Amino acid sequence: MKYIRPVLAVLALTITIGSTDTLAQRGGGGPQAPMTFFITSTPMDGANLGGISGADAHCQMLATAADRGDATWHAYLSTQGPGAVNARDRIGSGPWHNHGGSQIAANVADLHGDVMRDRNQVNRDEALNENGERVNGRGDSPNQHDILTGSDSHGNAFPAGEDKTCSNYTSNADGMGSAQVGHHDRTGGGSSSWNSAHGSRGCSQENLVGTGGNGYFYCFAAD
Repeated sequence: MKYIRPVLAVLALTITIGSTDTLAQRGGGGPQAPMTFFITSTPMDGANLGGISGADAHCQMLATAADRGDATWHAYLSTQGPGAVNARDRIGSGPWHNHGGSQIAANVADLHGDVMRDRNQVNRDEALNENGERVNGRGDSPNQHDILTGSDSHGNAFPAGEDKTCSNYTSNADGMGSAQVGHHDRTGGGSSSWNSAHGSRGCSQENLVGTGGNGYFYCFAAD
C-alpha cells in the first residue's frame, strides 16, 4: 500500500505536464485564442476576386459567418504595377491563430522566415478554413492545395511585367496571365512554399482547378 501513493503522484504529475504542454501549443493555459487566420472555404469567380478589395470583403463575409466579424480581415494577396501592394504589409503584426486556437505564426518575420525558415505552422493540419475544416491537399481527391497569393516567398509583390496576379485579381480570362500560388500542405510541384510555389495555368476557375487548386486564398485578421 505504501508504494501506491508515490506511483499515483508520479502519474498525476505526468498528466499535468502533458496537459500543460498541450495548452501551451494552443496558445497558453487561458481561454482559447480567437481565430485570426483561415483559408477561404468557398471560391469566387476564378481569379477574378473583384480586385483586392473584393477579396477582403470575401474574407470579412466568411469570418462574419464564423462569428469573427468583429475583426478586420484582409486577404493575403500582393498586387503589381503602380501602387503595388505587398501581402505581408496588409495583415497586421500577429500573432495569428487558426480556428482551433493553434498559433500559426507569432509575427510577420516568423510567418515569412525572415530570420529563420519554417517558423510558421502553415501546413496541412493547421491551415484550416474558417469552419475549422482541413483543406484538401496532395493525395486527396480533388487536390486543392494551390492557394492564391500573387506573392514571392517573402510576401512581396512581383515587379511589373509578367502578370502573376491575373490583372490584380480582376480577370478570369485564360491566355492573359496567371496567378502565383502557394501550397498550404507544403508538398508537391517541386516546391514546398506555402505562399509562392508556382503560377497557375490561367485565370479561369477551370484552370485554377486544373493546376491543383480551387481559387482559395488566405485571410488574416489585420487588427
